[in-house]
Amino acid sequence: MTAITGTAITGTAITGTAITGRGRIDAIDVLRGVAILGTLGTNVWLFAHPGGPVAWFAHAFADGNPLDTALLTLTNGKFLALLTLLFGVGIELQYRSAVRRGNPWPGRYPVRAAILFAEGLLHYVLVFEFDVLMGYALASFLVAYLVGRSDRAVRVWVGAVGAVYVAALAAATALLLITPDVAPSGSSSDAALTASWPHQVLLRLEHAALFRSEIVLIVPSAVVLFLVGSRSARAGVFTAGPAGARVRRRLVAVGLGAGVPLNALTAAAGPDWFLVDRYLAPPLVALGLLGLGATLAQRARREPGPLRRALTAVGRTALSCYVLQNVLAGVLCHGWGLGLAERFAGTGPWFVLALWAGISAILLVAAPLWLRHAGRGPLELLMHRLYPLAGAAISRAASVR
Repeated sequence: MTAITGTAITGTAITGTAITGRGRIDAIDVLRGVAILGTLGTNVWLFAHPGGPVAWFAHAFADGNPLDTALLTLTNGKFLALLTLLFGVGIELQYRSAVRRGNPWPGRYPVRAAILFAEGLLHYVLVFEFDVLMGYALASFLVAYLVGRSDRAVRVWVGAVGAVYVAALAAATALLLITPDVAPSGSSSDAALTASWPHQVLLRLEHAALFRSEIVLIVPSAVVLFLVGSRSARAGVFTAGPAGARVRRRLVAVGLGAGVPLNALTAAAGPDWFLVDRYLAPPLVALGLLGLGATLAQRARREPGPLRRALTAVGRTALSCYVLQNVLAGVLCHGWGLGLAERFAGTGPWFVLALWAGISAILLVAAPLWLRHAGRGPLELLMHRLYPLAGAAISRAASVR
């Protein structure tokens, strides 16, 4: 066991952060694993609809089923926001590493962001209409240049971007409230949307502007949450001692004390409040989850049990598991695969719960098995190998000029 101690970065001391064997903070991997499975808890509803993600939005609020609403509310956006906060923590750790080694920052980090964008683009085209990796890549490119700035500069950026973001969501919500509701046009042909994989790919390409419009909401939210995650780590959210405990208590108070009641209200208010319910309340709850998860990690026994080891493995292979869970959901649910979504369309939420549990179990078993033979997930390995190659290619191109 080693520790990062006494390193000053932009006037803020980093002390007492326990890290394991290869320089990884164990609590971050555990929370990242929880966030990956929680994100699946949201996305699985999209795959479980006979028409897939595209058709789900046309019917999501049509029947007003209280049980469906309650189950979806438990996961909707919260764990994705937690994953976003942890991505910001990851940027902070990479920044610290560069500072300790005396390397320039952001250096070649934009190359890493470009590779992530390319992976997200492939994920969008081939697998899932609502990929978040492209938005993460764009946001991380900006945040890489901000993470080393002064605390005051970061607060200004968080305040400005956050204020514009909240104002835009408020204006859009007001527009939804005054716009007459339109009844969803349900059709038994919904399943035809997922009958052919090439057709799905073509649909994503033809309607990329519509499907990728969510990036307008993902990028500013990610910028704020990346910076909040970075500063939370720097403030000591994962450290032992009174200072870290205070940070965790504040996060829990804000996230669970304010976020949960707001989320409950917006969930009960109906579909006109969808934007607030999906994009504004969940990040607040995620702050509470970060504080609560870090607190539990501090109190956990030193020797992890099987579940914690499995969650840690999922967290260490988060990128691969995120893509794999969507691939598995598509194969299991879509008509070009096993077609289970149409077969179990009348079972209510029980098929969704079983699907989530089954895919989660696969990830919890597969991730530790993979890490017995490799230090990183398959996509993480690919990024690790492409990163120096892409950086070298850029350097050669620059020298030629």
